[in-house]
Amino acid sequence: QVQLVESGGGLVQAGGSLRLSCAASGRTVSFYAMAWFRQAPGKERDFVAAITRTGSTYYADSVKGRFSISRENAKNTVYLQMNSLKSDDTAVYYCAATMSGHWRSLNQYSYWGQGTQVTVSS
Repeated sequence: QVQLVESGGGLVQAGGSLRLSCAASGRTVSFYAMAWFRQAPGKERDFVAAITRTGSTYYADSVKGRFSISRENAKNTVYLQMNSLKSDDTAVYYCAATMSGHWRSLNQYSYWGQGTQVTVSS
C-alpha cells in the first residue's frame, strides 16, 4: 500500500520561502513521476511541478524560476522549495504519484497525500 505524507506548510509573508516535503512509503519503485498540485478555495486543483524517475523536472509557468522540485531517493522523499512567494500561491498543496508517463494530467495520478496548507500574506 502506498502512502504519501506532506509536511512543511504554514503562514509566510509575501516574498518569503517555504519548503514542502512529501514522504512516500510502499511500492514507490513503481512510480514514473511524483508531483505537486495545489488547490485554492473555489478553484480547480492545478499542476505545480513534477519530477520523473530519471530526474527530469517540469513546472507550471506560474512558478517557473521561483519553485524547485527535488527528491532524496534514500529517504523516498520529494521536496518543493518555494521562493518569492506571492498571495496567489495561497492554496492547499498536494503531493501525488503516478505510474503513467502522462505526468501533467491530474487524472493520471493514483496516489495522493492529504494536503498541506500554504498561506501567503500580503
